Amino acid sequence: MLEQYALTNLKGVGPKQVEKLNKLGLFVVQDLLFHLPLRYQDKTRITPIEEVKIGSEVLVEGAIFSQALSRGRRNTLAVKIQSDSGATVTLRFFHFHHRQAQQMTRGKIIRAFGEVRSGPNGLEIVHPSYQLINSGQYIELEETLTPVYPTTEGLGQASILKLIKQAVELVKQNPLTELLPKEALTKLDLPPLNQALLTLHQPQPEDNLFAIKQFEHPSQQRLIIEELISQQVGLQVLRKQEQKRTAPKLPTSHTANALLASLPFSLTQAQQRVLTEIQNDLNQPHPMQRLVQGDVGSGKTVIAALAAIQAADAGYQVAVMAPTEILAEQHLNAFLEWLEPLNIKVAWVNGRMKAAERRHQLSVIESGEAQVIIGTHALFQDTVEFHKLGLVIIDEQHRFGVHQRLALKQKGDDKLSQLQEVHAHQLVMTATPIPRTLAMTAYGDLDLSIIDELPPGRKPIETAVLSNEKRFEVMEHLYAKCKQGIQAYWVCPLIEESELLHAQAAEVTANQFTERWPDLKVGLIHGRLKGDQKAMVMEAFKNHDLDLLVATTVIEVGVNVPNASLMIIENAERLGLAQLHQLRGRVGRGDLQSHCVLLYQPPLSETGKARLNIMRETTDGFRIAEEDLKIRGPGEILGTKQTGGLQFRIADLKRDSQWFPTAHYWAEQMVENHKQLVKPLQKRWIGQKIDYQQA
Repeated sequence: MLEQYALTNLKGVGPKQVEKLNKLGLFVVQDLLFHLPLRYQDKTRITPIEEVKIGSEVLVEGAIFSQALSRGRRNTLAVKIQSDSGATVTLRFFHFHHRQAQQMTRGKIIRAFGEVRSGPNGLEIVHPSYQLINSGQYIELEETLTPVYPTTEGLGQASILKLIKQAVELVKQNPLTELLPKEALTKLDLPPLNQALLTLHQPQPEDNLFAIKQFEHPSQQRLIIEELISQQVGLQVLRKQEQKRTAPKLPTSHTANALLASLPFSLTQAQQRVLTEIQNDLNQPHPMQRLVQGDVGSGKTVIAALAAIQAADAGYQVAVMAPTEILAEQHLNAFLEWLEPLNIKVAWVNGRMKAAERRHQLSVIESGEAQVIIGTHALFQDTVEFHKLGLVIIDEQHRFGVHQRLALKQKGDDKLSQLQEVHAHQLVMTATPIPRTLAMTAYGDLDLSIIDELPPGRKPIETAVLSNEKRFEVMEHLYAKCKQGIQAYWVCPLIEESELLHAQAAEVTANQFTERWPDLKVGLIHGRLKGDQKAMVMEAFKNHDLDLLVATTVIEVGVNVPNASLMIIENAERLGLAQLHQLRGRVGRGDLQSHCVLLYQPPLSETGKARLNIMRETTDGFRIAEEDLKIRGPGEILGTKQTGGLQFRIADLKRDSQWFPTAHYWAEQMVENHKQLVKPLQKRWIGQKIDYQQA
């Protein structure tokens, strides 16, 4: 079968070539067929020189009229060619061998392909591919458009082209198996797989090249849909596996009512709705798999605490994991305040504990004395042995990325299954609103809950966008406000001065405030401080022992100081919308009217302008998320850019979002009714790359 055909069966492929192909994610011949062209060149016809236009890629033919060799810092060979009508174009070479120059003699016929540009002496083509044609020689034109493929070091276009041509000949003789159900192909009016592949590798001159460029050709749609279905199938399989597993039934707890009665606020309707969904999930005999999205300040932490009470009351442990020590410590303080009066013991694990303290914490976790355990990803190190883990809560999951979420869950389940037959419930929380279609694609294995309501009395944060030229006036305004009793944040993207990036450093800014206004109590926090130093500064700010906190973006997530009502963000044009929204969300948590000032370094790019205007116009996290998706794409929003998750060969989460519901539906159909196609489909598209579904 061609699906299993080794690369070494192709001519010219030895062990070294295999290594290079593997770098491109190509492991079997089938992978070559799914290694699609970036673009196409039309060498099927010769364009008369008099008809060439600037910016077009053309194949031209003419007689060499003159040749000029310029020596200097950069040697240049300029060869002017002429058509029968007398029209000319110059072929310009910067990298050439002296033998090439010797061959380019006046009167010889040359055929050249490349992009036409405007040169110093008329139209020219820089570094064309070319053939010299001997007198009486006839060279056939290409019959199909010439594809241009992604390459890697040591594996050029010509080599890839030769190998793919061999793969295409093989697929003509041994067609690949159709892995989508017939009813899907009929209903969606999609061409057969093999026909789609042949069209994209060898498009005919009459094929709609414009549609191919726009990724709207039926052959591309066929492959895009199949790839999206394969990804959704993976998540559906994962979901089915989880539903077959046994989890502890955790009945709704009366202790939760005691916490609710002690709170100085009532839950919003949205919080109550999401809490009911979680309580029902926890009372089922299979693992909860729920993603809770809630905008900045919507009250996710108290929902997590109420879920933790339900597990603890049923005799199970809860692991609460946050991406940073600052956020983990903040959760610790909130959970201690809420849970200890209810006789629920809270433990804490972090990377900077003294050995004796760490031993003590590990022992109370292992014995089961600790019911709620809070920390960073250090919670899932081998040294941490849970006694009876029933619920895992992962906060700000986008900071861990898709791989980490699934890998951590796997580790938790492995650790759990050594001790018990049941698996833990999982609650994933994020304050980064994700557009629903994107959430469905990235988290298809999770149920989705949205806290789409802010607590009553919250005033929208007023946002101003100012040029860096107003920086000193902003500093003066901040000082005056602090003297009136409010607290403020000043956020700088970098730690040290860098002329290149025009970014004011946190240390420099803190010194400027201290020197100019000695009576202003200024704290400084950045990523290079040790954890206990950060904790001390944060505690001082929370207790109003500091007026101003100068910080890098380490305070982006979760910091909660209700009296802080002024946020200044320098070099705001450098940050993404989601990050700006998170930072702005550090204020507006009390009764005071809060303000945010976005300082930018002119001149602003069009993207920068659009980004800052959106921030000025709205505080709605979901609207901001939609705009962020348009500007940055899904990789950064989902935290997959660095982790390798959700990397598609053909599909594009931004461009192809209209196909998500279709892919979701047909993935469900396949898992239910066409189980035999599931594994081959996943193998085809994921192959030997990291399978993040099994991470």
